[in-house]
Amino acid sequence: MFALIPSFIAILLGGSICAGWAGTLTQFRTPLGDLDVELFDEDKPVTTENFIRYVKSGRYENMFIHRWEPEFVIQGGGFFTANRISTDPSIAPVTRFGTITNEYSVGRTLSNLYGTLAMARIGGLTNSASSEWFINLATNSDLDLVDGGFTVFARVVRGFNVLDRFNNTSRTNGIFRANLGSPLNHLPILSTNGTYDNLVYVDISLLSIRVKTLSNGGRQISWNSASNVLNQVEFTTKFPPVWQLLTSTNGSGGVVSVTDSSLDEAQRFYRVRVEY
Repeated sequence: MFALIPSFIAILLGGSICAGWAGTLTQFRTPLGDLDVELFDEDKPVTTENFIRYVKSGRYENMFIHRWEPEFVIQGGGFFTANRISTDPSIAPVTRFGTITNEYSVGRTLSNLYGTLAMARIGGLTNSASSEWFINLATNSDLDLVDGGFTVFARVVRGFNVLDRFNNTSRTNGIFRANLGSPLNHLPILSTNGTYDNLVYVDISLLSIRVKTLSNGGRQISWNSASNVLNQVEFTTKFPPVWQLLTSTNGSGGVVSVTDSSLDEAQRFYRVRVEY
């Protein structure tokens, strides 16, 4: 699991379940750059579990931003390109698991501020959120007052330059709007030549940690690293934890593995700490 502490520090935990703050660090990879996103598992458990379920199920594969409203939101999770690498691609709706309960008033009350992520839903139906989410491109606190409030379940912790590009409407910015009819009448594309390759695809990955016991008794710790920042592997042997540094490495954005060869304790708990 992951644990979250205040400020821009995301922590991935492996080998244990820890009480207290709990959050998941994810990466949204786009053609315009990457976003590191912190989920609020502790405060919005149903919403974050639902989002993670879509990611793990593969239902977000080849998914793209389908709505672009500068100075308001970008929205995804609703559509993907079927048969993307074939000669016969097509746009299809994301297969939905069903609706979830609205959690705006569960846990901390979190406002729709710039850089936060919230669940989209059908107008007038409070408990209708399913697969679609949006990122606030401005402070949209008025959304807190609509039909019980739009549930904020995550925030961007790195990649605000990507959000800023969506607020730049000049042609030199390289984002153009296509109208394929509702609900794709505000579709962002990356060229005036509207092809499937020019959609703004979003590849979402969970920076989950895995711990494997080796034949010699050591442990291999692997995780999907956060790129271009220091990923610090720490361990503790007890709770409340007393964290000790095992090793540090610069993240590549891919899977990174390190080995703990110590045989001093029968059980160790690990976290990968990423500071922004």
